Amino acid sequence: MTTTAPHPDDLRYQAVSSRDARFDGEFFFAVATTGIYCRPSCPAVTPKRANVRFYPSAAAAQGAGFRACRRCRPDAAPGSAEWNIRADLVGRAVRLIADGVVDREGVAGLAARLGYSERQVHRQLTEELGAGPVALARAQRAHTARVLLQTTDLPVTETAFAAGFASVRQFNDTIREIYAQTPSELRAQARTGKPLRAGKGTTPAGVPLRLAHRGPYAAREVFDFLERRVITGVEEVTGTPGARVYRRTLRLPYGTGIAEVQEPPAGHGRAGGRSGRGSQGSQGTRGSWLACRLHLTDLRDLANAVQRMRRLFDLDADPDAVAERLGADPRLRPLVAARPGLRSPGAADAEELAVRAVLGQQVSVAAAARLAARL
Repeated sequence: MTTTAPHPDDLRYQAVSSRDARFDGEFFFAVATTGIYCRPSCPAVTPKRANVRFYPSAAAAQGAGFRACRRCRPDAAPGSAEWNIRADLVGRAVRLIADGVVDREGVAGLAARLGYSERQVHRQLTEELGAGPVALARAQRAHTARVLLQTTDLPVTETAFAAGFASVRQFNDTIREIYAQTPSELRAQARTGKPLRAGKGTTPAGVPLRLAHRGPYAAREVFDFLERRVITGVEEVTGTPGARVYRRTLRLPYGTGIAEVQEPPAGHGRAGGRSGRGSQGSQGTRGSWLACRLHLTDLRDLANAVQRMRRLFDLDADPDAVAERLGADPRLRPLVAARPGLRSPGAADAEELAVRAVLGQQVSVAAAARLAARL
């Protein structure tokens, strides 16, 4: 007797039916009868299987003509964990696009950095993600624009160029296509009071964000790790455990910035939640996210700064997959159970990390931090 393995889309539909937040960002589903695409954990009524289409990226769903759900904000879902570890062409391309390379240097610049032709880059991205580099960058620009519209009072024209759009017309057309609203309507939809006051090209009050993560998040351990390694003049951690704020300076393509990330209270995000949202400003309910505020000299650096903080706090990791793999070892199993959601902090600046690694070879953690501060 032989059994047939379930089709991958049937498994995805099971995740959608159970509103499983573990798969947010891993894939997206669209409903043919409504023209809307969502993240797997969307709280809306589960559509019929016959009406559901699955896509590997938000850009692919947008390219197929679907607009973003207003309830679950699929464009703000956590990223797939594999893009942080894959060293192949697609993995490197996704990271570079997230850092804004296509917006600054075009597809030609992206291909040159990767060492492949533009055609090869487009082909491989389309095969895996259902969208080429231009479409992926466009989806990111739209998300950045929504954040700015809903968290600052920058004029629409300045918002368009800060988000990376080449023209106001392109900006307006993209927002209407993806969100089925005009920029003004999208701004008016913000539900938490007045947007922040902001001068031309700057945000003195900062841009408030919610950096989404999937599964539990061991925040105390991450903030402990960062606090022990603070480089005076570059970083600082203030407050007491359970209410700390981590701040650091950022060197960005168009200017500089300061990022602030608040330690969530004990137990926040431990269960993983199903309402966690991404870097979307002040929208959404309390769920699986870290509160962040970015002070930038040039708002065109917003997407780049967000990606750096996501890497630093390891927010795209899949803690359930990590726990399953490590928990298989009888010696590690009790340690994994004792610290759910333990993460591996990354780096906000690659050159800085390289210097830290060299300085820390023969000295203690505290001594390495003092040497780095002197340097």
